[in-house]
Formats: sequence, structure tokens, C-alpha cells
Amino acid sequence: MPDSFGHLFFPGCPLHMTDQVNDSATSAASAPVADAAIAREVKRRRTFAIISHPDAGKTTLTEKLLLFGGAIQMAGTVKARKSGRHATSDWLEIEKQRGISVASSVMQFTFDDCVINLLDTPGHQDFSEDTYRVLTAVDAAVMVVDAAKGVEAQTIKLLEVCRLRNTPIITFINKMDREVREPLEVLDEIESVLKIKCAPVTWPIGMGKRFRGVYHLLNDEVLRFVPGEEKADQDVEVLRGADIDKMAQEAPSEMQTMRDESELIMGAGASFDLDEFLKGQQSPVFFGSGVNNFGVREILQALVDWAPAPLPRATDKRMVQPTEPAFTGFVFKIQANMDPNHRDRIAFMRVCSGQYTSGMKVKHRRTGKEMKLANAVTFMANERSRLDEAFAGDIIGVHNHGQLQIGDVLTEGEALTFKGIPYFAPELFSRARLRDPMKAKQLEKGLRQLGEEGAVQVFAPLLDNALLIGAVGQLQFEVVEHRLKAEYGVDAVFERAGIHTARWVTCADTNHLNEFVKANQGRLAKDVDGNYAYLADTGVNLRLAQERWPKVAFHATREHGQQLG
Repeated sequence: MPDSFGHLFFPGCPLHMTDQVNDSATSAASAPVADAAIAREVKRRRTFAIISHPDAGKTTLTEKLLLFGGAIQMAGTVKARKSGRHATSDWLEIEKQRGISVASSVMQFTFDDCVINLLDTPGHQDFSEDTYRVLTAVDAAVMVVDAAKGVEAQTIKLLEVCRLRNTPIITFINKMDREVREPLEVLDEIESVLKIKCAPVTWPIGMGKRFRGVYHLLNDEVLRFVPGEEKADQDVEVLRGADIDKMAQEAPSEMQTMRDESELIMGAGASFDLDEFLKGQQSPVFFGSGVNNFGVREILQALVDWAPAPLPRATDKRMVQPTEPAFTGFVFKIQANMDPNHRDRIAFMRVCSGQYTSGMKVKHRRTGKEMKLANAVTFMANERSRLDEAFAGDIIGVHNHGQLQIGDVLTEGEALTFKGIPYFAPELFSRARLRDPMKAKQLEKGLRQLGEEGAVQVFAPLLDNALLIGAVGQLQFEVVEHRLKAEYGVDAVFERAGIHTARWVTCADTNHLNEFVKANQGRLAKDVDGNYAYLADTGVNLRLAQERWPKVAFHATREHGQQLG
């Protein structure tokens, strides 16, 4: 057992890291002078998402982080229908029925004098577009890996998204209370498949029924595992010195394996480096059991101590610093009917700089109109409370009566547009067929509102009155069908539309674009923002259109709020 890991520091003060980040951030010459009061609040913020493949334990970990953060008194079980308990973050009725997350949730709480903004994302690949948008609004992420299954397909995709923005990643290898794969094997797979260096912070002692706890490499101590513990206020038993030797006598095989493996890891130079972590090049790794609350406290502490405070954000003009006095923020999600009794729509906004205060006036970048921000809310999944102030890093909810769209920017100062919030071309297309033809208006309203929030993409064909629904995965149609019935009283089924793909079209020559539209009316539709999209029934058809109209650009993605047609 190593007697000291002094070169692997575990900062005791949350400001240790954020001082470093903000000092470099505020050095940009073009940025306004930082506001000292705002800077103090910004340093307290941590905004992160939890990502994983379905069933790796992401929602369970979310619940336990809320439990340890004091945000809830009892963790809901993901499929505990008999007891009436459900995961706090799974608030849609279909989520409660199926035991899966199909919509991203936002939860805010305080821990260790930090304000934590936790975003739970859908793990299912059919909702990857919603997950991508959430990842544009965070500064760090916790990646949950099933210790039995290792790296899975959706984990690979999500990490690639994080890598685009160099998002710092903390890894939690879950389900060590079960018979799982060897930890060295899982660690090697993470490094080789995900192409990210791993720095274990804790290392397991046994697994399954022989799981005794973890050895904390940085603190030279053993955290003893006790199965079935449900109380967040009950401290984990910590063993040091002679007590570790005593445990070695109780579990000689498991302790010897842990010693051999941890020495092998340390010998390979896998030591934690804060700078490498903040660059997104190295991930600290923790082992535990989310369902048993084991290892959760260490994840939460690592987020407070190591995860970056709100970072600068790129716009079309310059980098916006979080400590600037002028308020800026962008909408990354819209959720309809969070309160079914009021048929409301809430725009989720990431505050990027300055301070929100109730009643403040801001400029709506896309329309150029002035808006009054009053009665913004903070969240605990679908539960909300009124917010009097918010700072960079916070996620606030703005009541939306149709004026706000995903990607919209609100600002007190310059006319800025934040980058990197795209639409992806749908891969599946359907039309809704009503069981009751008298519900046509309700169907159109429901589809347009669900399209605005990003649940699906909605296109209006130029020569057809029936709206066309585009999605990344089949499950999106099932969710929309369920929500239409539950929230709008519309009973509809979805039938395949026979479309291969869609491409947004642009052309610098307006006359040429008009010629293209006239010649292809039967294959064109407009999206929710009024942009033209070309609907191809086959890949060959798309290639032929591109060859026939070389001046027209066909786009597989477009950024939210970017008017194309």
C-alpha cells in the first residue's frame, strides 16, 4: 500500500480551480471589465450533465446526487410502480410507465456552498438530439459506465459530442455490487474505445457479494461498503492505517488484488492532473454502486472541487465572459405542458453572463424586440419555484407564449448569437392520422408546440396540408403519440411517409432559389422557422437534385435561429 500520494492532490477549496479558469478567461482583451459581485457568484456555480447508455444507472445516480445534495428526502426508484415512487427527474407520465428518461430534466440545489445545476439527459439513442442540446448548456459531465457491460454505443456517441467542446468528464463505473468485469479490463476499454486517458481516484476491493468498498488513491484510505444503505446523512466508514491492515486480514484475497492493481496503475503513471481534466483530455474515475449510495458523495465532491465554474461562450462576434455585467443567455430547450392544468410552455435558458433580476428588460436577438423577463423559475424536474436572481451557469425557466425558439438569444447589450446549437436532418418521417377527424385543429396545435420544444421536427409540405413529422428514432413517434393523447386530447397514429432524408437548402442567388422552389414544389417543405427543406425519397434522388442544381447548397444540419430560406 503506498504510504502517500502527495503528488495527486485533492483540492479542499472549491475556489482552487475556478480561480485558475476565470483568471485566464477574463484576460480576453475584447471583454468588458468583470463585475466583482457577479464574479463571486459565478465561482460558486457548477453546471453539468449526466450521460450514459440506457440502463447504466444514470437516472439512479441523478436521484442519489439529489439525495446527498439535500434536494430530496427520499430517492425514487426508476420502476417502483407499486410504491408510487418514481425518479424525480422522470416526470412525464410515459417515463413513469416505462422507467426510462425520454426528456431532459433540470434540477438545482446547493452543496458545500456551491450552486449545482444538474441536467439529466435521455440515455436512449432516439433522443440524442435533445441530449446534444443539453450538452451545449453545461460546463462538465459525469459519464456513467455499467461495470458489467463496459463502453456501449450511446456512450461513444455522447462522449464524441463532449469532445467537440472539450467538456471535462468525470467517470463513474457503476454496479460494483454485482458480478461484473475486471476493473482493469473496463478501464482499458474506456481508454482504447473512447480515446480518453483515465486517472482512477478510487479502486474497488472485490465485486458482487465480495465487494468490500474502495481504496481512495489520493487520500490513502479505504471506504468500506455496506449494502442497502439509504440514508445520505450516514457517513461512510473510513479506514486508515492499522484499520486497513485489519481489513486485509478479513478479506485477504480482495485486498491483495486491490494492492497489486493499484500499484500497477500508479506505476503506469495514471495520476490525476487537474489541467488535463479541465482540457477534456483526462477523466478521473470513481467506482461504486449508485443504487446503494456508495461512491455518490465522492462524485459530488469532485464536481465541487474540480469541475469548472461557468466558462466563456463563443458567439458570432467574440467570446462572452461569464463575469461580464451585461446579461446574456440562450434557449437550449422548450418544454410544453410541464403543468398540464395550464397548458404552459417553458423555455429553458442557460445564463451565459451577467445577472438575471425579476422584471429586467432584454433584447430578443432574432426579432429585435424588447422583452420583459418576469417570474422566471428554477427547477426540480417539473416542480418549480420563482426565482429572484440568477447568474452565469444557472438554468432558468422563462414562460414562453410562442415568441421564444430553441437557439434564441436574450441580451442586455450587444446583438450576439451563441454558436453550436444545431438541428440534425431527421432519419425517419411519418404523418399523423386522426382517429377523430374533428380534432384536426388540436392535432396541428399539438404537433407545432411539440415541434417547437424539439420533441420532433415538424415540416409543412408546400403542396400538402398534412404536417410531416421527422425524428431521429422510432421511440420519438411513440412519445409524441402518447403526449398528444395525454396533453392535447388527440388520438392519432403515425404512418410512415416514405421519405429517405431531408436537407435544408440555401442559395446566394435569390432568383435561382426561386427557380429551384418552383421546379421542386412537390418535394419541398418549410420547417417551424419557415426555412425550405428538400425531402428526398431515396439517396439517389438527393444526389440527382444536387447535380441538377449545383448553385443550391443542401445542408444536413442547421443552427437554431439561423434563417436559411
